[in-house]
This record gives sequence, structure tokens and C-alpha cells, in this order.
Amino acid sequence: MKKSIRMFDRTVLDWIQVNCKNKTMDKLMPKISLLGDMGIFWISIGCAMLTSKKYRQCGVTLLSGLLCGVLTGNLAVKNLVQRDRPCWIDQTADLLIKLPRDYSFPSGHTLSCVIASAVLMYHDKRLGIPASVLSAAVAFSRMYLYVHFPTDILGGAALGTGVAAAVISGANKFFSGLKNSVSPQLSTD
Repeated sequence: MKKSIRMFDRTVLDWIQVNCKNKTMDKLMPKISLLGDMGIFWISIGCAMLTSKKYRQCGVTLLSGLLCGVLTGNLAVKNLVQRDRPCWIDQTADLLIKLPRDYSFPSGHTLSCVIASAVLMYHDKRLGIPASVLSAAVAFSRMYLYVHFPTDILGGAALGTGVAAAVISGANKFFSGLKNSVSPQLSTD
């Protein structure tokens, strides 16, 4: 099984390196990848949403999801799995970004992007659709830049989907309870 996964990962990465590499993409991919760095882009969106009554619940859910993602993906799973990055294994790769220092699985960029796009999609498809396209671009950029294997991306997407579902469910219960406790109780007398 491990051999099959490694072969799949290498085949996809090699295909990307052979068929997609060009000067335009070399300039574009680091910029796209930057949008996933430390979740700052999504944190900024979540904070901005907190200032709007219409989007406050979405902002709280988004920020909660990103926090849960960091705790589960970046702090727990990465350090439990301790998977080397492709650029650590093949040090001849021409890196277009700074050499990452943390482990590879799951992709934290993909994790945060999927959490954000799922939360945004749940609350407002007009925000979720472009966020999903951006998330896919960030995920691809991580393979293009040779810092993640495809299964790191899939792991980040799967974990991100699970975290988003759990946080959306929890936030709905929280806000529903909050709404019920703040709303005046109508008397049936």
C-alpha cells in the first residue's frame, strides 16, 4: 500500500513538473501559495466579517474553524505523521519559495483553504464559489512548488472538510442556543 501511494505521489508530481512548469507559472504559483500562508488571508476575511452583523456568524465560524484546523492539522497530525516533504527528499528540485521547515502531511495551506471555502460556501455561495476556486489553486500551487505530495493535499482537504463540518454544526448549535436565550419568551396565557 505504501509503495502504491509513493508511486502515485511521484507520478503526479513528476507530471506537474514536466507538463506545467513555465516562466509565467513560476511567477504566479508563489503568489497564489502565499494566500495560504499561516491562514492570514482567511483570518483577515474572518475578522472583516466580524464587523458586519450580516456576516458575523460566518466570521466566528470561519475563525473557529481555522483555529481547530491549526490545532488538529498543523500541531497534532503533522507531528504525529512526520512525513518528509518532496523537496527534502529530492534536494535537486529548484525551489521558488523558502524551504519549509515543518512536516508535509497534511498540507496546512490546503487545510485552511478548504475550511474557509466550506464555511463560506455554507453561509453564502457567492463567497464560497470563488473561495473554492482559490482553494484549488492554492492546493495545486503547493504541488507545483514541490513542497507537498498529492496525498498531503488530499489529506489536508479531507481533514479540512471534517473540521469545517464539525465547526459549522457546533456554531449552528451555539448560535441557535444564543438566539433562544436572548429572544424574549412569549407567554401562552
